[in-house]
Amino acid sequence: MLSFDFSTMVDSLVRKEDLEEFRKRKDEIYDKFNNSNMIGWTKAIDDDLIEDIYSVSNRVKKNSDCLVVIGIGGSFLGSLAVTKMFTPYFNDSLFPVIYAGTTMSSKYMSELLEYLQTVDFSVNVISKSGTTMETMITYDFIKKLMKKKYSKEEMQKRIIITTDAVSGKLREEVNNNLYTSFMIPEDIGGRYSIMTAAHLFVLSFNIDIRKFVKGYYQGKKYIDDAYNYAVVRNSLFRRGKYIENFCIYEERLYYFTEWLKQLFGESEGKNNKGIFPVSTVHTRDLHSLGQFIQEGNKIVFETFIKILNSDKVIYNNKNLHEVNNIVLESVRKAHYSGDVACNLITLDEVNEETVGELMYFFMMSAAFSGLLFNINPFDQPGVEVYKKEVRDNLVF
Repeated sequence: MLSFDFSTMVDSLVRKEDLEEFRKRKDEIYDKFNNSNMIGWTKAIDDDLIEDIYSVSNRVKKNSDCLVVIGIGGSFLGSLAVTKMFTPYFNDSLFPVIYAGTTMSSKYMSELLEYLQTVDFSVNVISKSGTTMETMITYDFIKKLMKKKYSKEEMQKRIIITTDAVSGKLREEVNNNLYTSFMIPEDIGGRYSIMTAAHLFVLSFNIDIRKFVKGYYQGKKYIDDAYNYAVVRNSLFRRGKYIENFCIYEERLYYFTEWLKQLFGESEGKNNKGIFPVSTVHTRDLHSLGQFIQEGNKIVFETFIKILNSDKVIYNNKNLHEVNNIVLESVRKAHYSGDVACNLITLDEVNEETVGELMYFFMMSAAFSGLLFNINPFDQPGVEVYKKEVRDNLVF
């Protein structure tokens, strides 16, 4: 279960007329959202897909020591964020998943290929277009290694491709080699693809994706909360608050904030508009960036993610997790006293269902916020600028 506070430490720092203006646009924004052709992520998932995913992941577990996931951006951040939430800090007992294709570092590639020579592995290549540079270069390196290591029949068992249903280079690869494949629906973009096989297949190795899917669709009950959050964000933007700092007090949520950065950054950052997303891990970053937020340029507002219940560890007759939350509330009050608006989102606990709810909430918020900025929250034309420059300057 989730709960929200977007007013106690916010209302005095926004203009009431801005809030009222944005709230009056609710019917208009809902209508625009519902008429978009890129909201496939709000539709129910076929139970057969879940069964197919578990069938393939169970096969991989039997014949492989690890899974190599090759993807970048929306093709990997969602599953990485959720996996890290459920990964123990020590004595990691999860099935090993290696995320590759996220860097052009030759040092990383060299060490990755060296390591993969020593283990049996399977590969999941994820790219809707089948043309993503980082993904395809990494896949080429690993496929060459697999050809030396495995027979054609073994490669058919070990290569899983997630891509467009009918077209593209990777779909041709599937058709020509009879590889196992999953599809990414046409009406779902990368950063909104958490409820597709692009993420659910990877997650199936280490979490209960049935519970995750159930929680995700329970998130629909927070649609009005998501709109209210979008309203507050846009109202703060009008008051010169151009940066949103996502504050976490549990380090294993770090990659979740990385997912949030892409979600909001790509959805809103267009036409010289949008709120720049950053994140801090507390209490660590309170001893560095905390100074700027408390007394520096007032261009920042904050959204705190609070976990109500966690492990019980006693220090001087107090539960350490309760101490952590006391610090969270104290920081909110301190920063608010320095004219920093502080939103609060609370999870009862971190489990598959609440994390699913939280991701649905944020995806709806990002879509609504983009529409309130009068931009398309589902495209990313700016990303294509750097890609074109690379293509123009890189000739193989």
